[in-house]
Amino acid sequence: MVTVAVVVDTPQHSTVRGALSYDAQVPLPAGSLVQVPLGRRTVCGIVWPQGPQPEPGVELKPVGEVLTQLPPLPAAWCALVEFAAGYYQRSVGEVAHAALPADLRKLADKQLALRLKKLAKLQPAGGTAPALPTLTAEQDAALAGLTGDAAQVALLHGSTGSGKTEVYLRAVARALDAGRQAMVLVPEINLTPQLEARFSERFPDRVIVSLHSGLTPAQRLRHWLAAHLGRADIVLGTRMAVFASLPRLGLVVVDEEHDPSYKSQEGARYSARDLAVYRGKLEGATVLLGSATPSLESWHQAERGRYLKLAMPTRVGGGVLPRVRFVDMNHVPKDVAHSHALSPPLLDALQRRVAQGEQSLVLLNRRGYAPVLQCLECAWKSGCPHCSAWRVFHRVDRTLRCHHCGYTERVPSACPECGNPDIQPVGRGTERLEEQLAVSLPGARVARIDADTTRLKGTLEAQLASVHAGEVDVLVGTQMVAKGHDFRRVTLVAAVNPDAALFSSDFRAGERLFALLMQAAGRAGRDAGQAERSVMLVQTWHPTHPLYAALRAHDYDAFAADTLKEREMAGLPPHAHLALLRAEARTQEAAQAWLAAASSTADEIGASAAGVTLYPPVPMSVARVANIERAQMLVESGSRPALQRFLSQWLPQLHALRGEHKALVRWAVDIDPLAI
Repeated sequence: MVTVAVVVDTPQHSTVRGALSYDAQVPLPAGSLVQVPLGRRTVCGIVWPQGPQPEPGVELKPVGEVLTQLPPLPAAWCALVEFAAGYYQRSVGEVAHAALPADLRKLADKQLALRLKKLAKLQPAGGTAPALPTLTAEQDAALAGLTGDAAQVALLHGSTGSGKTEVYLRAVARALDAGRQAMVLVPEINLTPQLEARFSERFPDRVIVSLHSGLTPAQRLRHWLAAHLGRADIVLGTRMAVFASLPRLGLVVVDEEHDPSYKSQEGARYSARDLAVYRGKLEGATVLLGSATPSLESWHQAERGRYLKLAMPTRVGGGVLPRVRFVDMNHVPKDVAHSHALSPPLLDALQRRVAQGEQSLVLLNRRGYAPVLQCLECAWKSGCPHCSAWRVFHRVDRTLRCHHCGYTERVPSACPECGNPDIQPVGRGTERLEEQLAVSLPGARVARIDADTTRLKGTLEAQLASVHAGEVDVLVGTQMVAKGHDFRRVTLVAAVNPDAALFSSDFRAGERLFALLMQAAGRAGRDAGQAERSVMLVQTWHPTHPLYAALRAHDYDAFAADTLKEREMAGLPPHAHLALLRAEARTQEAAQAWLAAASSTADEIGASAAGVTLYPPVPMSVARVANIERAQMLVESGSRPALQRFLSQWLPQLHALRGEHKALVRWAVDIDPLAI
């Protein structure tokens, strides 16, 4: 018998953090999939490169079936999982198994053989590759900078419309010519189909697969197998695709690398962008991070010379960035400002575009009809009974819907508190804005794109096709329409009252707002014939804010320099390193009591001496969700290694501490949190 280390899927708070020891009839290569007994169950396991040595005299359980039809997972894949589990403080088995298709973990060897036969049907798109467009001087220089050296990380800072996608396509072509595979990550599912279409057109003789949560389990397994077996030359996907098994990986592209969607918010809270950088180092692959508004973390790395900075400030084809103008709401009569979502200057601009046959995009990053309903007699508001949040009014189906727990009910005919039938919507969402535009612009074709209008499969593609075909005059939407879309007819972009982020307690709110507005502005002025008439109007109560000054000048560099200086003075990322310990309990007192006990445990193991600071527990911004109270505690250090060393000592103590607090429902740690 041969002792082998096997990792199995274990919950976060299990005492099993690494591999378990089993007996095998013959030596098994690391990365092999096997069935092993675990308690009274038989579960899927992965043979791991190393594990703890069993104690002498301990009788080991035998390995069951081995999936001999599947080549072992590569050593670099195992190393990536090991790093992710360690850095994000999760068990190796949890991360490893979450990265595999669910159907793969259920298959016997004979069933897998049948799936592999069906995989032969996966064929290249077919057709003739189109003629390559002529590169601009900036695109040519960017490609020249991508030398293909092992583990090169490059930050492509290209303005919207500068042709970053063409650089991606040429870089992928180089990787394929060298016999390597390429991975292209996008932040959201709705950007995957259009990018897949571009790649299929450029590489019709290559197998291209997608990996994202919108696939059926059977589709995900088929695509994953194609990548793992080396049959798929190009893998497109959202953050989950960073864990795809590719034996010949030579290039990783992270499009819109600044986007917060790359950070998982459940399970192992990993950053796909950061793991892509680490994976490139492991596998000697080039990593290309692209954005018009890079994350300040990536920008800081480029400024320090750790990433190669590639700049493409000019738009392709004669397009120019739109002029940015501001509508000062302080000069709008109060009765008009409070009763209408759109100011007279903004409405006039929209009317002119409709009359000229041009398109406009109106950005309001809040879906629904109104954020809340209110009784004018007793001041009752449509709060969620299960969360410390409002239920949003959706007029299309006359419902009040909580966007946190999903609780939905019909709009009451009268105030539940006093019986007054006069309950009114307060504030505005995209649904209400769409309605007001239809009234203010009679005859105009108004369409809305947000999470509510794109729930059904294929609806987003159909709506975007209508916009591209010129069948829409005014497009209303959330951030969903602000990035990645090539709207050739849009000459006006309007941002409606984005001021809330200017004064948020979230230190990243300003960075996200600047990125959103810059990305939205980039939807206009893409056609050279209309570029000179293209304008972005920002309707604001604070037109002199420094963020808006940088936006007016399209000056990301100045915005980044000022913000990084502020972050350094405040001791915030990227000049400091953070973790959040979150606790959930039936009462807020119980959640904070557990965090306070956790803080005492940290003092016992010398947090201060280790260069780590723990701040007092506080309720989360949305303190109650689905009748569960939530609190958090911030952990900070000026040294990333020091923070990691402390967490590796501290968190095992918290597993034991949990048993002493019966009211605690769950706890989790978030490394490099997006918001505090």
